[in-house]
Amino acid sequence: MKKLMIGLILLLPCTLMAQRLAKGLRIPEVTIYGKRPMKDIGVQKTKMDSVMLKENIALSMADVLTFNSSIFVKSYGRATLSTVAFRGTSPSHTQVTWNGMRINNPMLGMTDFSMIPSYFIDDASLLHGTSSVNDTGGGLGGAVKLSTQPAEADGFGLQYIQGIGSFKTFDEFLRLTYGDNHWQTSTRIVYSSSPNDYTYRNHDKKENIYDEEMNIVDQYYPKEKNKSGAFKDLHVLQEVYYNTRKGDRFGLNAWFINSNRELPMLTTDYGNENDFENRQRETTFRGILSWDHLRQNWKIAAKGGYIHTQMKYDYKRDAGNGVMTSMTRSRSKVNTIYGLAEGEYYIGRKWLFTANAAVHQHFVESRDKNIIRQDGNKAIVGYSKGRTELSSSASAKWQPNERMGMSVVLREEMYGENWSPLIPAFFMDGVISKKGNIVLKASASRNFRFPTLNDLFFLPGGNPNLKRESGWTYDVGASFAIGKENVYSLSGSANWFDSHVKDWILWLPTTKGFFSPRNIKDVHAYGMELKSDFTIALKKDLHLTLNGTLSWTPSINEGEPMTPADRSVGKQLPYVPEWSSTITGRITWKRWSLLYKWCYYSERFTMSSNDISLTGKLPPYFMNNLTIEKGISTKWAELSLKGAINNLFNEEYLSVLSRPMPGINFEFFIAITPRF
Repeated sequence: MKKLMIGLILLLPCTLMAQRLAKGLRIPEVTIYGKRPMKDIGVQKTKMDSVMLKENIALSMADVLTFNSSIFVKSYGRATLSTVAFRGTSPSHTQVTWNGMRINNPMLGMTDFSMIPSYFIDDASLLHGTSSVNDTGGGLGGAVKLSTQPAEADGFGLQYIQGIGSFKTFDEFLRLTYGDNHWQTSTRIVYSSSPNDYTYRNHDKKENIYDEEMNIVDQYYPKEKNKSGAFKDLHVLQEVYYNTRKGDRFGLNAWFINSNRELPMLTTDYGNENDFENRQRETTFRGILSWDHLRQNWKIAAKGGYIHTQMKYDYKRDAGNGVMTSMTRSRSKVNTIYGLAEGEYYIGRKWLFTANAAVHQHFVESRDKNIIRQDGNKAIVGYSKGRTELSSSASAKWQPNERMGMSVVLREEMYGENWSPLIPAFFMDGVISKKGNIVLKASASRNFRFPTLNDLFFLPGGNPNLKRESGWTYDVGASFAIGKENVYSLSGSANWFDSHVKDWILWLPTTKGFFSPRNIKDVHAYGMELKSDFTIALKKDLHLTLNGTLSWTPSINEGEPMTPADRSVGKQLPYVPEWSSTITGRITWKRWSLLYKWCYYSERFTMSSNDISLTGKLPPYFMNNLTIEKGISTKWAELSLKGAINNLFNEEYLSVLSRPMPGINFEFFIAITPRF
């Protein structure tokens, strides 16, 4: 509770400082007038601007979301699996799109955000709860929208960034651009590598201290190195856009990934890293062709895409004779064909009608080879399946005047041969005061999530009789915005949400020695989200920006006990922090910039019973990052020098049980943009 109060106190400056500085500078009150986009009627959205995405060029989208949003980012270690979850739901309840195409893995239903470099993303938006129904189905928690934009270059452009950091980490970034009146092209390349052998204190082991007579006189937690955690990641993004300047634009986006990562040893593993090999290799290609046709009051668009992902996981160990023996060889291939058609039509300034239809055709092959059976022989298990996923929606948005807006959305989903009932969503907002732009918002929606392919067909354990998850979500909130152009701005929002999810899917152990999914829970997730943003010009060339978020998210199992000994009912779901908070402070002066980031997660339980044993609970933790940057102009190039300190106060923490995170570490970057 003490740490939580600290977080609340740290969040207050976002508002209090605005009041004090405004008073000190004698800035008069002003009224902000603006027309709200009809597309966003009643929508709860968090938008990441380009500054947030590029603050630390080496960060993944997992890191960006950790420090700039209220959603929970669950990380299995540095440069390992990172997932995100909204409002007390699971990662599979979060839909993720890239340029409109859903990129959730159809086998697991989730997305690894550690494999998305922020350098490749130009726009990022979070759609909370019901708001995700406008864009994609199946997001009981919400949706993350990622996209790229034309470079808008004039002639040739080049940017090269070299980064070096702790643990012998090297990051290289290259972008080539070309543009004229019709064409815009961009090539981006990211290459990162590191032995990733950071030091941590292992709280799962204890070492004894002996006296001269070999009596135990004390104990301590030893320091160990992250073993078997090396990685080499290559990303290449090619974009081509052609604008006719007559209302048509054509686009090509192609993203190639080649990753070779070791999976680190657990803190509970007493083995020698030289006695085994635990490696995951991924090759992914994502490609999208797009066409946008714009006219004065209507728009149509079409997209076609393709995703190919090949995953290879190998676990080898020394059987005792010095020879590495293959224990597990897991291979999976995913091929997805994507198509989208959508349209918008305005009737005057009061009505907007939209409609879209999308299809994802998945072909999945999963094989686990060399599985050791109880009789000592090896077996091959897996499945080969295809699944068609259809999604269509239509909406009507009405804004009778400047103060009020209403929207109705109807969505239909099909997964395989199973159709969801009609999914309705209702949105409303209204300006209750133009002075301060005070807006009230409310929404409600029904939603569904179908089981993943692994849920249904994984061998052993898949359950083809699973029911789809279903739920209702309600949102109500308020926002305000005040300011004076080129002097200061202050905005904030507060949202309450209430969500019920029935037939929650959970993998449970069976009497046959493996896990199998079942519909066992009814989950009630509710809470509050606060957000504030403040910017002020302190004096000429000196600007201060503060951003803060605070989230309270109880997520309670309200299902029936599975057994008389079941203690999970009425308890917080595992790995869902009840409290989280972020603060970002930025000071810019001429070509200098100082950035401070802070985030907080409350305790997380690892067991559904909320057991407070040594392994049943992960303690709360704070994170602090500091970055300083200096821009330099020369006749031949624009230069940027940047230094970053991550985990400033050397916090010892875990996001996932037995998966330690690095302590204090450092990064340095130099960016060169030649003048042509």
